[in-house]
Amino acid sequence: MEQRDFEAIYNQYREQSNVQEDEGQTNDMGKEEIVAVRKNDDGDIIAFKTKSGRELDYVTALHEAKAGRIAHIDVFHKYGRDIIRSEPDGIRENNLDQLPLF
Repeated sequence: MEQRDFEAIYNQYREQSNVQEDEGQTNDMGKEEIVAVRKNDDGDIIAFKTKSGRELDYVTALHEAKAGRIAHIDVFHKYGRDIIRSEPDGIRENNLDQLPLF
């Protein structure tokens, strides 16, 4: 089996996305960006505020994320339902749970 340098390949992939972003050629053009969240008393995120000022309840944000209209978040199935989470990019400050409250 061919020996591959997985880390080098991944680093090249990451660098490519940085170049695209610097050139303004991201795939997220025209998508909303989440800038703040609202939590309930248990600390669960129940709503989202976008950069344009829209306030989305969880279900609306979930539908928009599935439709690809919100940047930098993923939808995955866990606990028997669909869940919104920030894209894993290694930057803790932009995780949904770390965003400012509104």
